[in-house]
Amino acid sequence: MIKVGIVDDHAIVRAGLRQFFSEQVDLRVVGEAASGREAIDLVRQEELDVLVMDLSMPEQSGMDALGMIRAKAPDLGVLILSGYPEEHYATNLIRQGASGFLNKECEPDEIVTAIRTIATGKRYISASVADLLAQQLGKSGDGLPHEQLSEREFQVFLKLAKGVTASDIAEELSLSVKTVSTYRTRLMEKMNLNTNSDLTYYALKNRLID
Repeated sequence: MIKVGIVDDHAIVRAGLRQFFSEQVDLRVVGEAASGREAIDLVRQEELDVLVMDLSMPEQSGMDALGMIRAKAPDLGVLILSGYPEEHYATNLIRQGASGFLNKECEPDEIVTAIRTIATGKRYISASVADLLAQQLGKSGDGLPHEQLSEREFQVFLKLAKGVTASDIAEELSLSVKTVSTYRTRLMEKMNLNTNSDLTYYALKNRLID
């Protein structure tokens, strides 16, 4: 029996997944969470095989929670199930330790296939994500500006683009304000942007934030 945790801030999404998983003889939902912080608590409290987690959530995003979950439960499989486009998030999150990435527009059966694959200790790479990874391997630095950012720079970039202050980012990521400022300077240079408004416009244009 594969023990599954569901993390999504929409109750109707959790209910739909829970119902669908209950119809599979080898899956059992043992816990749910509605935010990144609750996801970390869920991982602490329950014995899980696979965590199915959204990215865009209040309090703490799935991206923020992923690093902490990886630190606390390095062997736990984490499947990201997000409404964000694969081309902008999938490869970055897999580099950060996600076991797989699926867009919410995928077929429900593919989610189950991914869970079963991840439960065996493997990563689940969909055909579209495999294409993205292959494209990135073939690139020589000519990708989109945000693709040149490190994992931490990408985290800081998304928060700045959403209007989060440097002091709040520092608190959320357990960094000093000075360190956040350094990341901001570095990512601005890499992306050739000048202001936080530029970051927000870029993120919206590229569908990195809602």
